[in-house]
Amino acid sequence: MIEEAIEALGRGEVVLIYDFDSRERETDLVMAAEFMTPKHLYQLRRDAGGLICTAIDPLACSALGLPYFVDILRCACAEHSGSASSIGSLCERAGDLTYDSKSSFSLWVNHRKTFTGITDVDRSLTITALAGAAKKALQGCHVDLSDEFRSPGHVPVLRAAPGLIKDRRGQTELSIALARAAGVTPATVVCEMLDGETGRALSKDDAMKYARDHGLAFVEGEDVVELYNRTMALADDTD
Repeated sequence: MIEEAIEALGRGEVVLIYDFDSRERETDLVMAAEFMTPKHLYQLRRDAGGLICTAIDPLACSALGLPYFVDILRCACAEHSGSASSIGSLCERAGDLTYDSKSSFSLWVNHRKTFTGITDVDRSLTITALAGAAKKALQGCHVDLSDEFRSPGHVPVLRAAPGLIKDRRGQTELSIALARAAGVTPATVVCEMLDGETGRALSKDDAMKYARDHGLAFVEGEDVVELYNRTMALADDTD
């Protein structure tokens, strides 16, 4: 099934990734950002319903100078040091998660050629442009994000952990690891699948049924971790 997911991602198709029973217990619809279209955007918001984010490879993030949003908040906290304001308290508790040690959120952006930024056309433009910026950055080209993007915007950017799955096992890192294996630009679109009946995350069984009904690949986080560890071991052997 992992090979099916890799091939599908490489063809620009949507795949499903379930993280772990011990983590969020959520399934995301995932695709390579460079292939995003308004039609795909509509599919994600209609069939998944979660937050549509763009995850970017850690090497590209470093080259682009993308910060973690939690670090931006901590800078704001320093400005409000000693203040009794609520923003000071909020900043001091930045990154206080129940399921992980750190959030992968970075900036929220719109492409400069968008209008409001929220439409399927606007968001797909922003997402494909982010993939293009990541690709250029990984090729060693200088990229000034302010030339193409403004912030805040309607597309949340996720910064994958520096050591990828070795450092964090979120949908951000799982999807980037899969994109690397697929040989596409390691920038992905991820969106949580939600259940309108229960008001919670869609169950794993229902997500698997969706995958079967739509002929899409479903892969578990454990399988991605196994693939990543195996390919990393092979890379070390060739060094």
